[in-house]
Amino acid sequence: LVLAFCGIIAFYYASNVHGLDNGVALTPPMGWLSWERYRCIIDCKNNPNSCISQKLYMDMADVLIKDGYRDVGYQFVNIDDCWAEKKRDKNGRLVPDKERFPKGIKFLADYMHKRGLKLGIYGDFGTKTCGGYPGSEFHLKTDAETFASWNVDSLKLDGCNSNTSDYKIGYPAMGHYLNKTGRPIVYSCSWPAYINPSKANYSIISKSCNLWRNYGDIQDSWDSVLSIIDFYGNKNKVLSAAQGPGRWNDPDQLIIGDFSLSYEQSKSQFALWSIFGAPLLMSNDLRKIPEWAKDILQNKEVIAVNQDKLGLMGERIVYKKNNYEVWMKNLSDVTTAVVLFNRNVQGTPQVLSVDYSMLGWTHKVAMVKDLFANKLLGKYDNHFSHPVNVDGVVMVKLTPA
Repeated sequence: LVLAFCGIIAFYYASNVHGLDNGVALTPPMGWLSWERYRCIIDCKNNPNSCISQKLYMDMADVLIKDGYRDVGYQFVNIDDCWAEKKRDKNGRLVPDKERFPKGIKFLADYMHKRGLKLGIYGDFGTKTCGGYPGSEFHLKTDAETFASWNVDSLKLDGCNSNTSDYKIGYPAMGHYLNKTGRPIVYSCSWPAYINPSKANYSIISKSCNLWRNYGDIQDSWDSVLSIIDFYGNKNKVLSAAQGPGRWNDPDQLIIGDFSLSYEQSKSQFALWSIFGAPLLMSNDLRKIPEWAKDILQNKEVIAVNQDKLGLMGERIVYKKNNYEVWMKNLSDVTTAVVLFNRNVQGTPQVLSVDYSMLGWTHKVAMVKDLFANKLLGKYDNHFSHPVNVDGVVMVKLTPA
């Protein structure tokens, strides 16, 4: 084992190849991921429609196409933990669970590709995954080659059951081995999430990974969403500096259409994740999603802000604790997206405002478009103000006029 790890070190220092050299994820990845909604449900007898199985991922792929998600940019169908057998095969390779994935992972990848979609897979840098399945420690090269042979398009490498002191070598090493396969694979690292996220060296991480989780797992609750928004606001400068085409901060999954978020809260998560320039990875039951949630998730105007080719992370320019926030993001068409976010829970909408000088503008007049309503609101001089519902947002695009 010592020799194997020394080999990883040698490869790392001998190579100039980093994850960002792979030419993928030039805009934030969009798709569906199983973890938040389906966790590690493996009892298919009692949970045939919600267990981690090839059926679940095929079902979600079919809905992505049938209900129009693919057409607005959602491409990835991502497997998370608990897909594998508990032991590797005699050649040391990972094996999908024979009962739940009887046709194998390559079958699923081919299923996605024939439908214009992409398949993501899950691994773990440690000895075991978070769910207790085989990890990739001392198997990085083998696992990279296995994933490539299955024609997967994305890898999420978690960090359970691992030594965090090995991350600065191990995570870049996996990126190196993925690149060596010759297959373009989006590489998602959980590196900063397992160390102190606020002390992570993002200049190094962003050279090794296409996206990185840097906060705890999102839960199906508004408080969980707010805690992530606070982290991204409080660490805005350091996170912004690391982000750009091919390298993205990942605040975790969209829980719109699950059990807890209201309509207004759902709009808020979608607006802020888009302003962040975050991956838009849904974790919900697309087969049963409410129509209003589908409308939010397929809003082309808001998605365009997320997918803007500059790849900037939005900036929080106003923060009044437990009251309201204002976020902005400059776009490639020389316009500015703005989110007015009402965090006051006293039960009535409040009028929020943004002064154009706060945006760094010298322009005094702006044409304003409401992005969720896809409606021009008209010209506004010097500032824009609008009532915002409790827990809600107004998201607009400002064009100098």
